[in-house]
Amino acid sequence: MITFAAPGDVKVALDEAKYLADDRIAQVVYLAERLGKPVLIEGPAGVGKTELAKALAVVHERRLIRLQCYEGLDESKALYEWNYKKQLLRIQADQGSDWSELEDDIFSEDYLLTRPLLEAITTDEPVVLLIDEIDRVEVETEALLLEVLSEFQVSIPELGTMRAKSQPLVLLTSNNTRELSEALKRRCLFLHIGYPTVEREKAILLARVEGVTEHLAEQVARIVRSVRSFDLKKPPSVSESIDWARTLIALGVAEVEASDVIDTLHVLLKYQTDIERVAKDLEV
Repeated sequence: MITFAAPGDVKVALDEAKYLADDRIAQVVYLAERLGKPVLIEGPAGVGKTELAKALAVVHERRLIRLQCYEGLDESKALYEWNYKKQLLRIQADQGSDWSELEDDIFSEDYLLTRPLLEAITTDEPVVLLIDEIDRVEVETEALLLEVLSEFQVSIPELGTMRAKSQPLVLLTSNNTRELSEALKRRCLFLHIGYPTVEREKAILLARVEGVTEHLAEQVARIVRSVRSFDLKKPPSVSESIDWARTLIALGVAEVEASDVIDTLHVLLKYQTDIERVAKDLEV
Protein backbone atom coordinates (compact mmCIF):
# COMPACT_ATOMS: atom_id res chain seq x y z
CA MET A 1 0.00 0.00 0.00
CA ILE A 2 1.21 3.51 -0.87
CA THR A 3 1.75 5.91 2.03
CA PHE A 4 1.43 9.53 0.99
CA ALA A 5 3.85 12.03 2.54
CA ALA A 6 1.84 15.09 1.48
CA PRO A 7 -1.37 16.06 -0.36
CA GLY A 8 0.70 16.76 -3.46
CA ASP A 9 1.63 13.07 -3.61
CA VAL A 10 -2.06 12.17 -3.64
CA LYS A 11 -2.64 14.49 -6.57
CA VAL A 12 0.25 12.97 -8.56
CA ALA A 13 -0.91 9.40 -7.86
CA LEU A 14 -4.51 10.18 -8.87
CA ASP A 15 -3.28 11.91 -12.03
CA GLU A 16 -1.47 8.70 -12.97
CA ALA A 17 -4.76 6.84 -12.46
CA LYS A 18 -6.38 9.36 -14.88
CA TYR A 19 -8.33 11.08 -12.13
CA LEU A 20 -7.50 14.79 -12.17
CA ALA A 21 -7.92 15.92 -8.57
CA ASP A 22 -7.80 19.54 -7.47
CA ASP A 23 -5.98 20.66 -4.31
CA ARG A 24 -9.07 20.28 -2.11
CA ILE A 25 -9.72 16.68 -3.18
CA ALA A 26 -6.06 15.76 -2.69
CA GLN A 27 -5.99 17.30 0.79
CA VAL A 28 -9.15 15.54 2.00
CA VAL A 29 -7.97 12.14 0.70
CA TYR A 30 -4.59 12.68 2.37
CA LEU A 31 -6.21 13.56 5.70
CA ALA A 32 -8.67 10.66 5.49
CA GLU A 33 -5.83 8.19 5.14
CA ARG A 34 -3.71 9.81 7.85
CA LEU A 35 -6.61 10.11 10.33
CA GLY A 36 -8.32 6.83 9.40
CA LYS A 37 -11.67 8.54 8.78
CA PRO A 38 -14.32 7.97 6.11
CA VAL A 39 -14.97 10.67 3.50
CA LEU A 40 -18.48 11.92 2.74
CA ILE A 41 -18.51 13.28 -0.82
CA GLU A 42 -21.40 15.47 -1.92
CA GLY A 43 -22.10 17.07 -5.28
CA PRO A 44 -24.20 16.81 -8.45
CA ALA A 45 -24.49 13.47 -10.21
CA GLY A 46 -21.71 12.70 -12.66
CA VAL A 47 -18.94 14.96 -11.33
CA GLY A 48 -16.57 12.15 -10.34
CA LYS A 49 -17.59 11.11 -6.83
CA THR A 50 -17.74 7.39 -7.61
CA GLU A 51 -14.74 7.64 -9.93
CA LEU A 52 -12.63 8.92 -7.03
CA ALA A 53 -13.22 5.68 -5.13
CA LYS A 54 -12.35 3.64 -8.23
CA ALA A 55 -9.17 5.66 -8.77
CA LEU A 56 -8.07 5.19 -5.15
CA ALA A 57 -8.58 1.44 -5.49
CA VAL A 58 -6.27 1.52 -8.53
CA VAL A 59 -3.69 3.71 -6.77
CA HIS A 60 -3.51 1.46 -3.71
CA GLU A 61 -4.00 -1.78 -5.67
CA ARG A 62 -6.93 -2.64 -3.42
CA ARG A 63 -10.18 -4.39 -4.21
CA LEU A 64 -13.18 -2.06 -4.47
CA ILE A 65 -16.27 -3.20 -2.55
CA ARG A 66 -19.36 -1.20 -3.44
CA LEU A 67 -22.63 -0.89 -1.56
CA GLN A 68 -25.16 0.70 -3.92
CA CYS A 69 -27.79 2.36 -1.78
CA TYR A 70 -31.47 2.47 -2.68
CA GLU A 71 -34.80 3.05 -0.98
CA GLY A 72 -35.67 0.00 1.10
CA LEU A 73 -32.06 -1.16 1.65
CA ASP A 74 -31.97 -3.16 4.87
CA GLU A 75 -29.56 -5.05 7.10
CA SER A 76 -29.78 -8.28 5.10
CA LYS A 77 -28.54 -6.52 1.95
CA ALA A 78 -26.03 -4.17 3.57
CA LEU A 79 -24.50 -6.17 6.43
CA TYR A 80 -25.31 -9.89 6.47
CA GLU A 81 -28.00 -12.53 6.49
CA TRP A 82 -28.16 -16.19 7.42
CA ASN A 83 -28.18 -18.87 4.76
CA TYR A 84 -31.62 -20.16 5.69
CA LYS A 85 -31.72 -22.88 3.03
CA LYS A 86 -28.42 -24.33 4.21
CA GLN A 87 -29.56 -24.10 7.84
CA LEU A 88 -32.81 -25.92 7.02
CA LEU A 89 -30.95 -28.72 5.25
CA ARG A 90 -28.67 -29.08 8.28
CA ILE A 91 -31.65 -29.27 10.63
CA GLN A 92 -33.40 -31.85 8.44
CA ALA A 93 -30.24 -33.97 8.24
CA ASP A 94 -29.86 -34.09 12.03
CA GLN A 95 -33.41 -34.14 13.40
CA GLY A 96 -32.37 -36.38 16.27
CA SER A 97 -29.52 -34.14 17.44
CA ASP A 98 -29.55 -32.09 20.60
CA TRP A 99 -30.99 -28.66 19.72
CA SER A 100 -28.42 -26.63 21.68
CA GLU A 101 -25.56 -28.26 19.77
CA LEU A 102 -27.42 -27.92 16.47
CA GLU A 103 -28.16 -24.27 17.18
CA ASP A 104 -24.49 -23.51 17.82
CA ASP A 105 -23.64 -25.15 14.54
CA ILE A 106 -26.18 -23.48 12.25
CA PHE A 107 -25.46 -20.04 13.70
CA SER A 108 -21.76 -20.20 12.92
CA GLU A 109 -19.77 -18.35 10.27
CA ASP A 110 -20.20 -21.30 7.89
CA TYR A 111 -23.87 -20.33 7.52
CA LEU A 112 -23.31 -16.57 7.30
CA LEU A 113 -23.77 -14.70 4.02
CA THR A 114 -21.65 -11.55 4.11
CA ARG A 115 -22.88 -8.42 2.39
CA PRO A 116 -20.70 -5.42 1.38
CA LEU A 117 -20.28 -3.78 4.81
CA LEU A 118 -19.38 -6.98 6.64
CA GLU A 119 -17.24 -8.22 3.76
CA ALA A 120 -15.23 -5.00 3.78
CA ILE A 121 -14.17 -5.39 7.41
CA THR A 122 -13.68 -9.17 7.49
CA THR A 123 -11.56 -9.53 4.37
CA ASP A 124 -7.91 -10.33 5.04
CA GLU A 125 -6.57 -7.63 2.73
CA PRO A 126 -7.48 -3.92 3.10
CA VAL A 127 -10.07 -2.72 0.60
CA VAL A 128 -11.70 0.48 -0.61
CA LEU A 129 -15.34 0.53 0.54
CA LEU A 130 -17.67 2.70 -1.54
CA ILE A 131 -21.09 3.43 -0.05
CA ASP A 132 -22.73 4.97 -3.10
CA GLU A 133 -25.67 7.41 -2.98
CA ILE A 134 -26.20 7.19 0.76
CA ASP A 135 -28.89 9.90 0.49
CA ARG A 136 -31.21 7.39 -1.22
CA VAL A 137 -31.76 5.33 1.96
CA GLU A 138 -34.06 6.22 4.83
CA VAL A 139 -32.67 8.01 7.89
CA GLU A 140 -33.24 4.86 9.98
CA THR A 141 -31.03 2.84 7.66
CA GLU A 142 -28.09 5.16 8.32
CA ALA A 143 -27.93 3.69 11.83
CA LEU A 144 -26.64 0.46 10.24
CA LEU A 145 -23.54 2.35 9.14
CA LEU A 146 -22.60 4.09 12.36
CA GLU A 147 -20.93 1.15 14.08
CA VAL A 148 -19.02 0.28 10.92
CA LEU A 149 -17.86 3.86 10.31
CA SER A 150 -16.85 4.67 13.88
CA GLU A 151 -15.46 1.38 15.19
CA PHE A 152 -15.01 -0.66 12.00
CA GLN A 153 -16.90 -3.53 13.55
CA VAL A 154 -20.26 -5.27 13.20
CA SER A 155 -22.28 -6.77 16.06
CA ILE A 156 -24.06 -10.03 15.25
CA PRO A 157 -26.26 -11.30 18.10
CA GLU A 158 -25.49 -14.98 17.45
CA LEU A 159 -21.72 -14.52 16.97
CA GLY A 160 -20.80 -11.42 18.93
CA THR A 161 -18.72 -8.54 17.58
CA MET A 162 -16.77 -9.03 14.38
CA ARG A 163 -13.93 -6.50 14.15
CA ALA A 164 -12.00 -5.39 11.11
CA LYS A 165 -8.93 -7.46 10.25
CA SER A 166 -7.70 -4.46 8.27
CA GLN A 167 -9.28 -1.02 8.17
CA PRO A 168 -10.89 -0.20 4.84
CA LEU A 169 -10.63 3.16 3.14
CA VAL A 170 -14.27 4.30 3.16
CA LEU A 171 -15.91 6.79 0.81
CA LEU A 172 -19.60 7.68 0.92
CA THR A 173 -21.25 9.61 -1.90
CA SER A 174 -24.38 11.74 -1.83
CA ASN A 175 -26.21 13.67 -4.55
CA ASN A 176 -27.62 15.81 -1.73
CA THR A 177 -31.25 14.86 -2.40
CA ARG A 178 -31.93 14.90 1.34
CA GLU A 179 -30.17 16.03 4.51
CA LEU A 180 -28.02 13.34 6.12
CA SER A 181 -28.02 12.78 9.89
CA GLU A 182 -25.62 14.69 12.12
CA ALA A 183 -24.41 11.40 13.62
CA LEU A 184 -23.28 10.22 10.19
CA LYS A 185 -21.64 13.52 9.27
CA ARG A 186 -19.68 13.64 12.55
CA ARG A 187 -17.91 10.42 11.67
CA CYS A 188 -16.73 11.64 8.26
CA LEU A 189 -14.52 14.20 6.62
CA PHE A 190 -16.56 16.31 4.20
CA LEU A 191 -15.74 16.89 0.54
CA HIS A 192 -17.85 18.74 -2.00
CA ILE A 193 -17.15 18.14 -5.69
CA GLY A 194 -18.84 20.59 -8.02
CA TYR A 195 -18.67 21.19 -11.75
CA PRO A 196 -15.07 21.82 -12.84
CA THR A 197 -13.64 24.99 -14.32
CA VAL A 198 -13.22 25.12 -18.10
CA GLU A 199 -9.49 24.51 -17.73
CA ARG A 200 -9.93 21.48 -15.48
CA GLU A 201 -12.69 20.01 -17.63
CA LYS A 202 -10.47 20.40 -20.68
CA ALA A 203 -7.70 18.54 -18.85
CA ILE A 204 -10.16 15.77 -17.89
CA LEU A 205 -11.23 15.40 -21.52
CA LEU A 206 -7.63 15.20 -22.69
CA ALA A 207 -6.93 12.51 -20.09
CA ARG A 208 -10.09 10.43 -20.58
CA VAL A 209 -11.07 10.78 -24.26
CA GLU A 210 -8.91 8.92 -26.74
CA GLY A 211 -8.13 10.91 -29.89
CA VAL A 212 -9.43 14.27 -28.68
CA THR A 213 -7.42 17.31 -29.77
CA GLU A 214 -6.62 20.24 -27.52
CA HIS A 215 -8.82 22.46 -29.68
CA LEU A 216 -11.81 20.13 -29.54
CA ALA A 217 -11.39 19.60 -25.80
CA GLU A 218 -11.33 23.38 -25.32
CA GLN A 219 -14.49 23.80 -27.42
CA VAL A 220 -16.35 21.02 -25.61
CA ALA A 221 -15.41 22.36 -22.17
CA ARG A 222 -16.51 25.91 -23.04
CA ILE A 223 -19.77 24.85 -24.69
CA VAL A 224 -20.68 22.52 -21.81
CA ARG A 225 -19.94 25.34 -19.36
CA SER A 226 -22.29 27.58 -21.35
CA VAL A 227 -25.03 24.93 -21.47
CA ARG A 228 -24.83 24.54 -17.67
CA SER A 229 -25.69 28.24 -17.31
CA PHE A 230 -29.22 27.56 -18.62
CA ASP A 231 -32.07 26.90 -16.21
CA LEU A 232 -32.12 23.15 -16.80
CA LYS A 233 -33.79 20.23 -15.07
CA LYS A 234 -30.47 18.37 -15.23
CA PRO A 235 -27.31 20.19 -16.31
CA PRO A 236 -24.74 18.05 -18.16
CA SER A 237 -22.27 16.29 -15.89
CA VAL A 238 -18.58 15.64 -16.50
CA SER A 239 -19.39 12.08 -17.55
CA GLU A 240 -21.80 13.47 -20.15
CA SER A 241 -19.24 15.94 -21.47
CA ILE A 242 -16.86 12.97 -21.91
CA ASP A 243 -19.58 11.08 -23.81
CA TRP A 244 -20.24 14.15 -25.94
CA ALA A 245 -16.57 14.54 -26.85
CA ARG A 246 -16.46 10.88 -27.86
CA THR A 247 -19.63 11.38 -29.92
CA LEU A 248 -18.15 14.33 -31.81
CA ILE A 249 -15.00 12.35 -32.57
CA ALA A 250 -17.07 9.38 -33.79
CA LEU A 251 -18.98 11.74 -36.10
CA GLY A 252 -15.76 13.22 -37.45
CA VAL A 253 -16.34 16.70 -36.00
CA ALA A 254 -13.09 18.64 -35.62
CA GLU A 255 -14.62 22.14 -35.34
CA VAL A 256 -17.88 22.36 -33.41
CA GLU A 257 -20.57 24.45 -35.08
CA ALA A 258 -23.99 25.38 -33.70
CA SER A 259 -25.57 22.75 -35.94
CA ASP A 260 -23.29 20.06 -34.46
CA VAL A 261 -24.38 21.02 -30.96
CA ILE A 262 -28.08 20.95 -31.87
CA ASP A 263 -27.75 17.57 -33.61
CA THR A 264 -26.05 15.96 -30.59
CA LEU A 265 -27.76 17.67 -27.63
CA HIS A 266 -29.44 14.37 -26.77
CA VAL A 267 -26.02 13.11 -25.63
CA LEU A 268 -25.49 16.06 -23.27
CA LEU A 269 -29.04 16.49 -21.99
CA LYS A 270 -31.48 13.88 -20.74
CA TYR A 271 -34.77 15.77 -20.74
CA GLN A 272 -36.61 16.91 -23.88
CA THR A 273 -37.55 20.23 -22.27
CA ASP A 274 -33.85 20.93 -21.61
CA ILE A 275 -32.94 19.99 -25.20
CA GLU A 276 -35.62 22.29 -26.62
CA ARG A 277 -34.60 25.18 -24.37
CA VAL A 278 -30.92 25.05 -25.40
CA ALA A 279 -31.67 24.33 -29.08
CA LYS A 280 -34.00 27.33 -29.26
CA ASP A 281 -31.24 29.62 -28.01
CA LEU A 282 -28.72 28.21 -30.49
CA GLU A 283 -31.09 28.63 -33.42
CA VAL A 284 -31.54 32.36 -32.80
